[in-house]
Amino acid sequence: MRALFIGGTGTISSAITRRLAKDSSWELWLINRGNRADTVPENVHQIVCDINDEEAVKKALKGMTFDVVGEFIGFTVDQVERDYRLFKDITKQYIYISSASAYNKPSANYIITEGTTLANPYWEYSRNKISCEQFLMEKYREEAFPVTIVRPSHTYDERSIPLGVHGKNGSWQVIKRMMDGKPVIIHGDGESLWHLTFNEDFAVGYTALMGNRHAIGEAFQITGDEVLTWNQIYQTIADALGVELKTVHVSSEFLTAVGPEYDFEGSLTGDKAVSVVFDNSKLKKLAPDMKTTVPLHKGVRIALEYILNHEECRAEDLEFDRWCDKVIETLEAAKKTF
Repeated sequence: MRALFIGGTGTISSAITRRLAKDSSWELWLINRGNRADTVPENVHQIVCDINDEEAVKKALKGMTFDVVGEFIGFTVDQVERDYRLFKDITKQYIYISSASAYNKPSANYIITEGTTLANPYWEYSRNKISCEQFLMEKYREEAFPVTIVRPSHTYDERSIPLGVHGKNGSWQVIKRMMDGKPVIIHGDGESLWHLTFNEDFAVGYTALMGNRHAIGEAFQITGDEVLTWNQIYQTIADALGVELKTVHVSSEFLTAVGPEYDFEGSLTGDKAVSVVFDNSKLKKLAPDMKTTVPLHKGVRIALEYILNHEECRAEDLEFDRWCDKVIETLEAAKKTF
């Protein structure tokens, strides 16, 4: 079988690419700009092209057909409309990566299924994903366009540590604060529930949907089974670092008010601040091997080893560091005044 991935080297897709590269029943092609070509397995074909250049893509794919086209970098409706034009006649299945953040916040029930209402008034990113899903499912209903929707939650890989509150450069500055003995910010009281999924586990669920006719016209959430509080998540990171965890709990509303440049209204109020437990029984009917094999205490150690040995993963964010200090100092001063 032949698959084409749009992207293929990102946090989610890189593990799927590696998994398929070891599976002799698949021939895999990637179409991207070639920025991470050195990470692509030797037996995976790569087309270096800008997916937004439709004429160039048509020329590059002339005469080719696919059993699966996987879209990993489509965030807006115009991008999936482009994909529809490009692939409607040359693929038997189109798998779109949406987001579990598209589910209604807060939901009427903390247990989330694929039938949970899609609505997120706090995050434009999520609303765009909902619009993409709506367009694709309309094409399925009206024209039998063979779409499958996949909704990941918080998926991570060896290049980053999963966190709730971080700056624009990712997780490193928070890790550094822990290593330097400085307090770190946890949103809310840290007791809301959250799922974390290592990308290698995610790949098991995703590949089970590829070429599976029972997945056509359906949506599936793919997450690990492990459920932790944010306090447990941060403590696990500190334990892996071998340091004492010093925390300051700050409401999501306050963080949103004092850190507009970090879009905490979307990433916290519209996502991570809400307790969620995902019911993956629908997925597991098609992917019986889907389970958590890399729990957080293992995944964090894998990531830390990689980050500490790769300088490009340790980009400092002094602006965010100063912002954290200011927030913490403000709260401490307020406590004394009160």
